[in-house]
Amino acid sequence: MIAKHLFISFILAALAVSTPLNGRSLAPAPKPWKHDVCANFDYNKLSLREVGARNTLDWRIWLELCGKPISFWHDVPLYPDSKNKQIVNFIVEIPRWTNGKIEIRRSEPLNPIFHDDKDDAPRYVESVWPHKSYPFLYGSIPQTWENPNLNHDFTGFPGDNDPMDLFDIGQDPGYTGQIKQIKVLGGLAVNDGDETDWKILGIDVRDPLAHLVSTYEDVEKYRPGTVQAFRDWFTYYKVARGDDIIPIVGETYQNISITVDVIEQSHGYWKDLVRGKEDSNEINYNQTSQADLKSYVSCKRTTKVFDLPTKDRIEKAAVKPEKYDWWYYLNEEKELIEVPES
Repeated sequence: MIAKHLFISFILAALAVSTPLNGRSLAPAPKPWKHDVCANFDYNKLSLREVGARNTLDWRIWLELCGKPISFWHDVPLYPDSKNKQIVNFIVEIPRWTNGKIEIRRSEPLNPIFHDDKDDAPRYVESVWPHKSYPFLYGSIPQTWENPNLNHDFTGFPGDNDPMDLFDIGQDPGYTGQIKQIKVLGGLAVNDGDETDWKILGIDVRDPLAHLVSTYEDVEKYRPGTVQAFRDWFTYYKVARGDDIIPIVGETYQNISITVDVIEQSHGYWKDLVRGKEDSNEINYNQTSQADLKSYVSCKRTTKVFDLPTKDRIEKAAVKPEKYDWWYYLNEEKELIEVPES
């Protein structure tokens, strides 16, 4: 089977959403964003290895470099250009307008993407009116870590033990496993179950709006109401499944200076993690890009060392339960409106 290659996000903006996800061919690397962190990391040579049926717990996607599995989390560099800390790489886990809870698997070697579970079944996010599923692209910032071993200065709570989350408000709906370059515009300091869980607001650098906005306040001029709507989404989206409202520390978005500093701090925590200086809390931090660390495994050996599937084996997606296509409604007190059964 022909490997599904990753389009660089720069090319996706030009081709828009009509480009098919299968049979992707690689495009030339974009000149404005030369990577200067890892000399061997070539965006042109990235591809995906997908195995199993979507909407099942056995489904996985691995990231490949030159056809060899690497880690989404630990091998994709944080910055496309280390001189510009406002631009970060972004791993798309959940495309816009989908609701499967897709994540990086922190406990497995090379951290493939998988479908998270609840009560041993694939997990989905309910649609709370007026939103349909995720109203933006959602995913992770590589080489960051929300450290659970300490209380974070800004929030006063320990981290959630995951890479930092980012949501992209650009026009491209994206696809799972896509690597994008994102302009950071601000961040929400979320207190999710007494854990620090930052949600970084950003926009694809190739989006037509990207050159016009530098902060979350700028977005209001061109897309009125959206920034507040996205904040509300994070606050209320779990109410439909019976959970409490999620508090936002500071009530609103934090400015670009604070957000960039928090990302850099999280990068420092990640460095300590992969160097074995922190309790890993079951995180697998094997990586293929830093040969001087004990966590290093040559990408030429990863398939064999970790007993991974050797190629794509894509199966027909399982049927999603009907209830996850429903809308749920909240009253003025932001409580779920229950409809009596007839």
